[in-house]
Amino acid sequence: MVIDRIALVIAIIGALNWGSIGLFDFDVVAWLCGGQDALLSRIIYTIVALSGIWLISLLFRTRERIERIEE
Repeated sequence: MVIDRIALVIAIIGALNWGSIGLFDFDVVAWLCGGQDALLSRIIYTIVALSGIWLISLLFRTRERIERIEE
């Protein structure tokens, strides 16, 4: 399903941002958008969070249902 793949890509980007925070104490989103409190940063953080919430649904789908949706 397309939305699953989009959510996965967004979650991966969010994970990479968290990795840069953990390893280098550098927030890429905040750097690009003018700080953590900037409206654009907050929108991006919210989209990443919603993507993660959407991906939780993958844990509860059966394999047959996932394969049927992808066809």
